[in-house]
Amino acid sequence: MTKPTIVLVHGAWADASSWNPVATALQSQGFTVLAPTNQLRGVHNDADYIASYLAQHTRGPVVLVGHSYGGFVITNAGSRGGDVKALVYVDAFVPDEGQFVFQLLGGSGSAFDVPDPSAVFDILGYPGAPEGDAEAFLKPSTVHTAFAQDLPEADRWLIAAGQRPITLQANTTPSGVPAWKTIPSWAVVGTEDKVIPPAVQRSMAENAGATITEVAGSHVSMISHPQVTIDAILAASASIEAAEASPEATAAPAAV
Repeated sequence: MTKPTIVLVHGAWADASSWNPVATALQSQGFTVLAPTNQLRGVHNDADYIASYLAQHTRGPVVLVGHSYGGFVITNAGSRGGDVKALVYVDAFVPDEGQFVFQLLGGSGSAFDVPDPSAVFDILGYPGAPEGDAEAFLKPSTVHTAFAQDLPEADRWLIAAGQRPITLQANTTPSGVPAWKTIPSWAVVGTEDKVIPPAVQRSMAENAGATITEVAGSHVSMISHPQVTIDAILAASASIEAAEASPEATAAPAAV
């Protein structure tokens, strides 16, 4: 039986390399692993791009994985491109329809829920920005104390140096109809996450009916504790393979 393709969608202030520990392990087990660029411009544009990527780059069943803001993207792309059979959320937003990033973090105790955003972000303009939009970069101090505090110092400095910013617009755009309403989901909750507090992660994951695993990791637990994310992806993959092997999965549809 062909293994599902694993598609890894990174979050804000990251790129595909944030998945390297997970991707390497899954490739060694014979999985096809893809890690497309998440453009970080806005929920619907980013989801359109990932849905198009899935439609053109994958064949057969897909496990679609999202980290952080990538959870917004897979929630909106999962049912619109490719044959996505499972969703896996890693230290991620699992939004319901109409929810947006700043709303979910408001009053949560997140390190980002502060009166003065300039305390944690550098807010800078960018060419072609819509009126009022800008890009948010993490201050190096934020990376060290709140984003990746359980990584070695050298790795934290690399994150600060190579981060890809997210637009303010991406954090204020409401999510659409969630793919998790029709696609089974799994969630890895980082109990030391200071960006999306674990209580917020659990609440969203429970609302989506996700199978939840916890890990004593930061917001980037897929780097600091990759095996927990790998195990969640393997569980999602196994569920797909089991469903396809069952008699019900191969039976002819009833006449109507």
